[in-house]
Amino acid sequence: MALQILINLALAFLWMFMASNFSVASFFAGYILGFLAIYMLRNFLPEAIYTKRLYAIIRLCFLFIWEMTKANIDVIKIVLSPKMDIRPGFFAYPCELEEEWSVSLLSALITLTPGTVVVAISDDRSTLYIHALNMKDKQEEIDSIKSGFENAISEVKQA
Repeated sequence: MALQILINLALAFLWMFMASNFSVASFFAGYILGFLAIYMLRNFLPEAIYTKRLYAIIRLCFLFIWEMTKANIDVIKIVLSPKMDIRPGFFAYPCELEEEWSVSLLSALITLTPGTVVVAISDDRSTLYIHALNMKDKQEEIDSIKSGFENAISEVKQA
């Protein structure tokens, strides 16, 4: 994927230099023409075309921004309420991701979301131990992570 993006960017810059037009429109035209060239040569490249994976990565970024915004609002409500009615707790999250990078990414996304912290990972990377600031239901928290971050990371991996 990275090789294809670098080739595409190189072709876009080459187009700009050959056209002697250093504008955003010229770069964009070169990028489109470079993408078409890569698409035509896709059978000779070691990986599949990068658009599906790039789309999955962008979706994961927007999912993280959305979840982080929701969690920030929840934490602000807890902090500004006159009576702190919270139920902190620990729970074990069964992780189905197998690669080390994907488990690390999931742990980072969970920890960066306000109100949750990954405190430990099992040696076989199959269980994450998470502390939640306001845990209403353990299974609801597990399902939320599984349907959100874990599925998005799996899509990036499969694309």
